[in-house]
Amino acid sequence: MLFSQLNYFVAVAQERHFARAAERCHISQPALSSAIAKLERELNVTLINRGRSFEGLTPAGERLAVWAKRILAEHDAFKAEAQAVQSGLTGTLRLGAVPTASTTASLVLSSFCSAHPMAKVQISSRLPATELYRRLQEFEVDAAIVHPVPQHNQDIALLPLYEERYVLLSRPEMLLPGATTLGWPDAAQLPLALLTGDMRDRQVIDAVFEERGITVSPQVETDSVASLFAQVASGNWATIVPHTWLWMTSARGEAQVVELIDPILKAPIMLATKATEPGTPLVRALVASAQQLALDDFFDAQLRSIVRRR
Repeated sequence: MLFSQLNYFVAVAQERHFARAAERCHISQPALSSAIAKLERELNVTLINRGRSFEGLTPAGERLAVWAKRILAEHDAFKAEAQAVQSGLTGTLRLGAVPTASTTASLVLSSFCSAHPMAKVQISSRLPATELYRRLQEFEVDAAIVHPVPQHNQDIALLPLYEERYVLLSRPEMLLPGATTLGWPDAAQLPLALLTGDMRDRQVIDAVFEERGITVSPQVETDSVASLFAQVASGNWATIVPHTWLWMTSARGEAQVVELIDPILKAPIMLATKATEPGTPLVRALVASAQQLALDDFFDAQLRSIVRRR
């Protein structure tokens, strides 16, 4: 059994199409099919249901796909380890982040990239937490900045990074003069633009309203926090966002920031990695950098500064 055979098989399992898998692996389709057929003969099992085209994996193929991804990931980790010993940390770290953490990823990466200038980072930031957990388990990303889930897989290690606190942004004329805080029932009375219902932050916000018997029906919903800031800038809507976005936007223009209270809602954000040891050098270095951060202090200071200015 060769690593190339496993790589070809994983490509077919993920692409679910022989021609696309061959193109991805930079070989001809006959060569790819021949390599997988040889793998089946070596293992004495049928891995792929074949008709005129790909018709899915067999049960044995489904199991091999899980093992093959793990074997290939461990192989890549070993090569990276050997390379790091010779010439320092190189390669590409694949980092996922839920949309509301897309800007804080730069803070997490700052010391990592400074310490390892030859390493590169590829960020995916428009995926929900459930998809990021899946990609992490399938070795499609190396780490992810996510909300914790109630039943996360034991194969996942979680490192606390910071806690999101929720604030309301609106034009000043929508609020009482000099207001620095607002209750959730009062926020529900404003014309709101909010994140879409499939996003974890929106679900957290909805849960607070529901506990008070309030159902919110925003006129505008979006999967982009940047879009929410634009809706507020237009003057027609208020919005609720994590305070972790304020350091970058500085609540510029005419937008006013008030803290939402009763309750002061906090949602933890974690750095998720595979729990397998020893892990890749890139992931170990990222975790080591993240453990030195004090992001809660940074974000809280930004919030206090903005609210005082108002």
